[in-house]
Order: sequence, then structure tokens, then C-alpha cells
Amino acid sequence: MASENTRKWAIIPEPNSMTVGEGTVLLPYAERVNESIAIGDGDFLLAHQLVADIRSATGTDWDIATGDMWSGFIRLRIADSWDFDSQDGGTAGAYTLTINTDGITITSCDFEGVRNGVQTLRQLIRQNGAVLPVLQIEDAPACQIRGYYLDATRGRVPTLAWLKQWADKLCLYKYNQLQLYIEHTFAFDGMSETWRGSSPLTPADTLEFDQYCANLGIELVPSVSTFGHQYVAMRTQELRELGEFPEDADRPFSFIERMRHHTLNVADDRAFAFSAQLVDSYLQLFRSKRFNICADETFDLGKGKSKQEAQRVGVAALYATYVGKLCEHLSKQGREPMFWGDIAIEMPEILETLPNNVTLLNWQYEPEATDEKIQLVAQAGAKQIVCPAVWGWNALLPRIDDAWNNIARIARYGIDCGAEGMLVTDWGDFGHVNDPRMAVPGMIFGAQYAWNPAGDTAENDLLERISRVEYGDCSARFVALLRNASAQAVFTWRELVEYLELDDGTGNCNTDVAQTIPCLADRLVDHLSDCGNAMTVREARNRMMRNMATTIERIPQANRALQQCMVDIAPIAAHMENPGITAAVRIAMEGQLLLNRVGFALAEAHDVRDAHDAGDWRPSDYRALARELECWCEAYAKEWNATSQPSELHRIQETVWKAADELRRISK
Repeated sequence: MASENTRKWAIIPEPNSMTVGEGTVLLPYAERVNESIAIGDGDFLLAHQLVADIRSATGTDWDIATGDMWSGFIRLRIADSWDFDSQDGGTAGAYTLTINTDGITITSCDFEGVRNGVQTLRQLIRQNGAVLPVLQIEDAPACQIRGYYLDATRGRVPTLAWLKQWADKLCLYKYNQLQLYIEHTFAFDGMSETWRGSSPLTPADTLEFDQYCANLGIELVPSVSTFGHQYVAMRTQELRELGEFPEDADRPFSFIERMRHHTLNVADDRAFAFSAQLVDSYLQLFRSKRFNICADETFDLGKGKSKQEAQRVGVAALYATYVGKLCEHLSKQGREPMFWGDIAIEMPEILETLPNNVTLLNWQYEPEATDEKIQLVAQAGAKQIVCPAVWGWNALLPRIDDAWNNIARIARYGIDCGAEGMLVTDWGDFGHVNDPRMAVPGMIFGAQYAWNPAGDTAENDLLERISRVEYGDCSARFVALLRNASAQAVFTWRELVEYLELDDGTGNCNTDVAQTIPCLADRLVDHLSDCGNAMTVREARNRMMRNMATTIERIPQANRALQQCMVDIAPIAAHMENPGITAAVRIAMEGQLLLNRVGFALAEAHDVRDAHDAGDWRPSDYRALARELECWCEAYAKEWNATSQPSELHRIQETVWKAADELRRISK
């Protein structure tokens, strides 16, 4: 096998077995892709993918044919017999790829395997053009389910055009499942009060996208919140009485409260009718037999309207009964239920009640996660899919190191414990400020480790390969520079939202928000007992900023490093011929520079820093900083529109404007 140091191309995921021979193969200037009709690719999509990449890389047009009467330099075949087994003992998705002077042949025992082989060949063509290496690949996935979970509800609803682009990219990296997370952003009949103003996805969108994914060999699995995470629905006039705390329905909107207060009162029979209606109408739009009812983070369960019932039967029983009822409802319709496993793992007695056809989605996002929770589910005999994260939420720049550490280890734990697959999650907490294009490195981490988790793949090596394969960066530095830039995020979007939302809208401290901030949570009770009254907004913000004092000191140095990343990445991006990602990265970096400066200014306003040691950021400059924020927000909005519908962009804008107004206030 040729040394990585002697070749300038890469394949992601790295094949299990690859032998690179001597010499090269020159693609003819006019030839044909012959795709066997036995593959089952009705529209010959795979052949068209290859022809499109050949045209893009070489400028030449190739023909497409099927049947043994037609020749083809590239041949896509279903094997008459198959003796190459994948790592788990099956053959689904396995393929062989041969490139030599006689031509190119991709062989598999099924459509998915041929599809996977075609994606490998496409990557080679994109990097090498008409001159391909002589090689032989035998390859198969470690995980039969290689899924991606995209948040389409916390503020950002993707356009259908962008969703198709994302599905194309998932196909290129051999994913075979996709789920869209929905709370309120789907146009369900009779629920217009819930989805109004959110740019909801529609049944027509879903039918079209389901067909599009199916053509690519990707299973689009329906996923909708049916228990927790009902924040928007529980604030409506029509549905608020189904919530645990209907009396809180008119509180001002809060990104932070949205993450915590949102649970159905399942002691009310109307709650099941509501959930069943969501399930029954949604499942009819998908060809998949799987259905994700979510049922995670039911923080309020047993604390409000259902408290009496929870005291009678126990919170675990209350949860298990409701989820079990929903699963049974799905099973009767021939569906395979799945739901997030956090509550069942917190209360392991729930695991013993799960029906055999239920799959637990076992999410763990810590970069240094252990295998304890995965082992727990395995020992209980329950089916599970392990779920790491791309680590983009609450931030303008992706935390690439955290994503790599989390995904690589969770994939290995999953294989060791016999998990059915891996589902890589991409969340949009706090308004989905993170541009979905920034998740690409994390998505590709998931592709690599779901396919070959046992491989000896170092992070820096994978970053270089992603730079080459995905971004066409010959220097192989692009993703590493993006990683370095993200390390300079000192005062992040999360901290800005926390700071602003400590004000409950009336000038008082929002204790629900304060309880989510570690440095304030313990102090709230002590402050009340010491002073006899609640903490003021000023006191809470003072404590928050003082707790960040050491971190804030890094800001001048961090911004200098971030500016150097921008200088280093600019010439690389100029040659990548990808203006979309170039603009997204530039806007994100500029935004983080401003956020760091805002954090520095707020620290100074709370006497965390000496005003005489503020350098170029003196109090008289705060108004100028406010204007810079507002101008940046307009540029950010234009990039938002490149991937997403309007949805809740206005909430991002309103947060930036509040920050600008706060800067003007403290400048007086």
C-alpha cells in the first residue's frame, strides 16, 4: 500500500483494505458508465453522479448505458456470488473497487454497496481528475446504521434546496439514514397557532425530500417531539392546558427556558390524544418503518399538573407507561419505535419494561465520555443506537476538538457493546446561531468512525484528509485553521444569551435562567437566606462576569490569534472555489471577534477590568462597537438565507440588538 506521504489524495471513510499499485489510469475523453439494471437504481442515479463528477473534473461528457450488449469503461455490477463479509458478519453495504488499465469495476451484493463504491470513486475523480491511481479496494461498514440527526426546529428551518444539498453530501460520505428534529416547525393540520411564523416544513416538502433521500440510498426517518420539548406548543392558547405549568405560558420568550420547560402533563388523557395525532399524521408521509418519538429531557414531569399522579405511581412508572403506550400505538401500525434514552438511563428500571422492537437512542456528548451508559443498556438487553454530536450548538464556530473526541470514542464503545449503529447529532440550541455548513467536519468524523472505528486515525490526519476531500484544499490546512479559530472563542453566544436573559424583562432577575448558570445556581439560595430577598439583575450579572474574570483576560490575545487565522485562511479559501463556505467562515470569525469584544466591555462595565487598562476598547468606544454588531448582524442574516428559511432569524437579530443597546447604556 502506498505511503500517505507519497500521495496527495484521500478517501473518507478510509477503506478497510486498499492496495495501491504502480502507475496510473487515464480516463478516456469519451466513454461510458455501464450500470447493471440488477442494482435497482431505477433512474440510474449512480451512473449520473459519476458522469457529473467526470464532467466537472475533466470537462468531458460520458455516456450511460445498461446491459451486456454495451461496453463501459466504468462498470457497476451486482455480484452473482459474494464471499467478502463486513466486520459484523454481514454483507450489506460492502463493495469492491478495482481500477486498472482495463477499466474500473465496482461490485457489490446490493444497491447500498454499489452506492458506497461509487462514492469512493467520486472522491478519487474529484481529487485526481482524469488520472486515477491503480488500486484494489475491499471495503465494508462497521455500523449498518450510519445516521445524521439535524435540528430543524430550534430557530432554523432549512430550505428544501439546502436539505437536498445536505443529503447529497451525506451520500458522498456513505451515510444511510437522516432524521430531522421537529418540535413545532411542521404544518400539522389544526395546529396553526403552534407553527405560525416559523416557516414550517409541509407535507409536500416531506414527500419530495423522502423520495430524494430514497434515491440516494438514505432512509429518511420521521422524528417529532411527543412528550418533552413542547415549549412553543405549550405557550399557545389552544394547547397550554396540556402542559405541566400552564400558568407560565405567558412568560416572555427565553432561549434558555425553551430548553427546560416544555413537558406534557401525561396524567391528562388529552395528552396522549395530542401525541397520537402527531404520530399518526406524520408517519403517513414517510416510507420508513422507523419512527422516533423523542421523549427526552422531560424535566417538568411530576412537578406540575402531574405531581399527584407521580406521587401515587412514581415518576419512572409515569414516564414508562406513557412512552410504552406510544410505542405500542406505533407497533400496531407496523412501525418500529425509537426514542432518546436519557430518562430511561437515569431510571434504569424503565429499561426492563421496553418492548423488544424499541430502539433506545443513547446520546452522550461529553468529549471524554465513558462507556458506562452504553454498557448499561447493552447489559439490559435493549437495542440501542449510540449518538455523539458535532458540537456546533450555542456557538458561531464549531468545537472541532470536542467533536472528534466525542465521536471517535462513542463509535468504538458502540461497536464493542453491539449497538445497531450510530446517529450523529447536530443541535441548534439558543436560536440555532450555528451555520449548518460549519458542521461538515463533525459530520465527516461521524462518517469515518461509523464506517471504520477501529482504524488508527489521528485527529490531525483526519483534518488534513477532510481539507483535501471536502474542500479541495491542496495545502490540507483549512480545517485545522478552522479548529484553531474556534479555540479563540472566549465570550460565546451562550454567554451573551445568559447575560441578557438574566433580566426577566421587567428588570428583575430571572431565577430560572440563573439556575442554569453554575456560578449562580448555588448562590441563589444563599443570597435569599442572607439578604431576605432575591438576587437583583445587577448582582447576578456581576457574579457571572466576575466568575469569567480569568477567561476574559485572554480576549486580547485570543482576538489577535483569531485575526491571524483569518489572514491564514483567506488565500486557501480563495482557491477552494466554494464561496458559500468562504462567506460562512468569514462571517462566523468576524462575529466571534465582536463577541469577544462585547465580553471584554461587559467585564469592564462590571468592574472586572480596570478601565485604564482597556487598551483600544475604552468606554467611549462602546457605541462604535454597538454599531459594528448591528452591521455584522445584517451580513449574518444574508448568510442565514443561503441555507435556511426566515424561521426565527428575528430572535437572533433581537438578541444582537439587545446587546448593542446594552453597550450604549453602559457607555453613558
